[in-house]
Amino acid sequence: MGHDRGDYHVLHPNEHVNMSQSTNDVYPSALKIAAWNGATRLDQALDLLRIAFAGKADEFADIVKIGRTQLQDAVPMTLGQEFGAFAHMLAEDQFRLREAASLLCEINMGATAIGTGINAPPGYASLVRTYIAEITDVPVTTAVNLIEATQDCGAFVHLSGVLKRIAVKLSKICNDLRLLSSGPRAGFAEICLPARQVGSPIMPGKVNPVIPELVNQVAFEVIGNDVTISFAAEAGQLQLNAFEPIIAYSLFNSLRHLRAACVSLADNCVRDIRANREVMRAALERSIGIATALNPHIGYAAATAVATEALATGRGVYEIVLEKQLLERETLDRLLNPDVQACAAFSLDEAAIQNVSTI
Repeated sequence: MGHDRGDYHVLHPNEHVNMSQSTNDVYPSALKIAAWNGATRLDQALDLLRIAFAGKADEFADIVKIGRTQLQDAVPMTLGQEFGAFAHMLAEDQFRLREAASLLCEINMGATAIGTGINAPPGYASLVRTYIAEITDVPVTTAVNLIEATQDCGAFVHLSGVLKRIAVKLSKICNDLRLLSSGPRAGFAEICLPARQVGSPIMPGKVNPVIPELVNQVAFEVIGNDVTISFAAEAGQLQLNAFEPIIAYSLFNSLRHLRAACVSLADNCVRDIRANREVMRAALERSIGIATALNPHIGYAAATAVATEALATGRGVYEIVLEKQLLERETLDRLLNPDVQACAAFSLDEAAIQNVSTI
């Protein structure tokens, strides 16, 4: 402005720059705007990962495999349906994230010290909100009760809870990817994850699932951050919460690291996953899970007896049913065709995923 630094009679930090403001309304308002931007970036990363899983769902749509419950053989499904479920899980989390981000738009600018608006002229809260919205491009609104808004950290707690939800789901998905790729000779080996390291220094040829494990560790951090944020929000007293610094530190780390984890999982893992078709087909043909398709035709008791005998003898369900003359060959061929059964029972509804994602 043409004056010496520190010439405060022209421009004073408190009298002019900080006029009508307090740390107690500026600080939490700034944090909410920053968190809103962080949530927007995370939403974009989730969309990137969702699209990667949806692409694999399309690619693997014709690969029939055996589904599992409690790690035991269940009924047939397609690998595409398995990956499609991952995509839909992420779409649901995007919706929840956007819902939580909308709560951040309520700010307490104009509350000043404790929410009474002391030292702020009439109309200040409304005017400053207008300028903040214009400058930040965030659709901020002024809190209805500024005293409540100055002491309450509920929006941060809610967002952190959604981030924990995302972390838990991402970690579960990565656990599944690690399990499905386990082996490759002595495990499930249904999929191959891309190798992103040179391998073990002591076991030749062993390459670890480092990208899913990276995401697992980010998830652990986010869950821990949620505990910190919960305690910090609870610890506020009366008209102010003095612990917003640790809330901000924990929340921004969760937002930043989750975003990086989603991008890395999409770019360095999901896009290059390959399916081991022969392994899945062989496991399907050995499985007793296809006996479930016989329930409506021979009854649960008879189907159970067939499955039990197949398990005990190592013989196939098909062979035992014919031997016992429970069904004609033509009927049995139709019922025990895993391709027909799986595709009739399950389908990937990409339109539904898109619907949830774009709400």
